[in-house]
Amino acid sequence: MEDLSEKEQIERMRAWWSEYGNYVVGGVVVGVALLLGISQYRAMTETAQTEASVLYESVFKAVTDGDVSAAEAAANDLYENYESTPYPAQARLAIVRLYMDKGRDQDAADTLQALVDADPESELGLIARLRLAKVLLYQDKAQDVVELLSGATATAFTARYSETLGDAYVALGQYADAKDAYFVAMADSATMPTVDRALVQMKVDDLPEIASADTKAEDAAGEAADESAEETTGDAADEVADDEIAPVNDGDGAAE
Repeated sequence: MEDLSEKEQIERMRAWWSEYGNYVVGGVVVGVALLLGISQYRAMTETAQTEASVLYESVFKAVTDGDVSAAEAAANDLYENYESTPYPAQARLAIVRLYMDKGRDQDAADTLQALVDADPESELGLIARLRLAKVLLYQDKAQDVVELLSGATATAFTARYSETLGDAYVALGQYADAKDAYFVAMADSATMPTVDRALVQMKVDDLPEIASADTKAEDAAGEAADESAEETTGDAADEVADDEIAPVNDGDGAAE
């Protein structure tokens, strides 16, 4: 019975292998290929990171040396071939400084805008938004700054955004909005404040006096009263002049 049982087991294994053996072999092959693929991908990623790091060092050196052509050549290589690494974004921030030093503020703005558009919520994207706002202020594009920063979500950059937004409102002559923005900046509750509160307070103190709604209404009423008085005085003067030149009639109705 035992021999028969072993034979049955062998036959069953053979039958099972005949039916499912190809799947087992296929699974092993796929598993091995997957492991090899992961290993190869990691190797390629590490190679790409290394190459991108070398290129970024070239960008940084060119920026330090003030060599725009070399900086742009290395940066463009990063943009085109290593976009999956963090180095292209860092290169954009680095080359912006060089553009500003060379008086190429529009190139700086375009580079920062590309970074904001690519990843607006990343830390580098948030930094790029702030720097773009400052470049736009430099270009006297205060309204563009308002549009760029007023819709920004609350982040660790909120205080710095608010201070820059206040500067834009000042440039536009919207002093009440500027004051509100500066107060938001000074309300930063971070352990390490991201703005110089004393400097922001100085900006608030330097704002022109902002008349309240009641004061404006009183001034308007006063101006209207003055205008009415002037009109009344003018009418009275006209009447007096008319009296002075009107003919005087005697009792017979003849003019003297």
